[in-house]
Amino acid sequence: MSGSAFSHVSVTPPIAAFHLTEKYKVDKFPKKVNLTIGAYRDDQGLPWVLPVVRTVEAQMANDPTLNHEYLPLDGLKAFTEGSVRLLLGQDSPAITQNRVCAVQAVSGTGAIRLGFDFLFKFYPVKTVYISCPTWGNHSGILKAVGYTDIREYSYYNKQTRGLDFEGTMEDLRKAPEGSVVILHTCAHNPTGNDPTKDEWKQILELMKERRMVPFFDTAYQGFATGDPDADGWPVREFVRQGFEVFAAQSFSKNFGLYNERVGNLCCVLSSSEVVEPIRTQLVAIGRATWSNCPNHGARIVATTLNNPSYYQEWLENVAAMADRMRLMREELYKLLKARGTPGSWEHVLKQIGMFAYTGLTATQAEYLLSQYHIYLLKSGRISVCGLNSKNLEYVVDAIHDAVTKYPENSA
Repeated sequence: MSGSAFSHVSVTPPIAAFHLTEKYKVDKFPKKVNLTIGAYRDDQGLPWVLPVVRTVEAQMANDPTLNHEYLPLDGLKAFTEGSVRLLLGQDSPAITQNRVCAVQAVSGTGAIRLGFDFLFKFYPVKTVYISCPTWGNHSGILKAVGYTDIREYSYYNKQTRGLDFEGTMEDLRKAPEGSVVILHTCAHNPTGNDPTKDEWKQILELMKERRMVPFFDTAYQGFATGDPDADGWPVREFVRQGFEVFAAQSFSKNFGLYNERVGNLCCVLSSSEVVEPIRTQLVAIGRATWSNCPNHGARIVATTLNNPSYYQEWLENVAAMADRMRLMREELYKLLKARGTPGSWEHVLKQIGMFAYTGLTATQAEYLLSQYHIYLLKSGRISVCGLNSKNLEYVVDAIHDAVTKYPENSA
């Protein structure tokens, strides 16, 4: 038999965060630390199943009326409706005026893909802006959809290690009219830098002037500050100002349902008349992509969001996660300052959410990995969830050594 017809296929480069996590798992070093993975860990370094999730799952397991039938093609209605209320607010006029279309998706990634498949097919402007830097999968999704005009807007200021607001405005001001812009609703990945309300309003006014379409990636609502209303404010403000808005919602982080792939695409439209045509087109795209969404995680979220008692418990759970991440930032900063580690570390406190863009260089990151078995991305991004009371001092001593041995200007 002749050789394979696929002998020309090459191996793709590994995805850094997942590749490092696999290396971490087989590392026998007793003091190893994983700061790569984008998943919450408790102070013991273990995954945390939210108490409210355990309660709801137990209830579901004992409910004889539940079955494993297919969901409707646009998803579990109690889930999509609850998701929309969470994002837009209970009293959103867009909801009461029937101007919202919502379709369940295979997590936030699937919601982004679904939304851009729709936009690529039906929206004439084929230019999409993503922040620099951004979540690594944004570009991959856009290319897979078929976009070729993918541009970046400045976002990170290397000097201040904060938001490059002037750069953001300058780049968006030059954008072609009608461009689609991916915005991070809260807890920007990977930098942890969010615009202030005043900065958001300026971005909004510029996008209104340029007739741009906002596409919000909402991966951390409630998980960032512990307050879903505060975290959802940017989306709500764009809706209040009359934008047609696309928003991909993920429930991986804020419910800890990473492998259940629970997502929702929320589209806020200017007229109720276009809701049904758009819903049917989204359903058709989903039908050809995943056909039917999984039920288990969506039912957990729906049951929680639609039950006042469970919802209150969930608020307490997400607040606990946000508080622990905030505490780890404070302790990391305090110990670095006490150690006299060169450089300014205030950015660790000012950033928000799961990730901290430390400013560590690729050389320093490689040194931390090779000498201390501390796993982090070469960009210097760390997951603060990987820090805990048992490894903080070890990590700080290692960072101090790396920064002292390899100063930034010599890297």
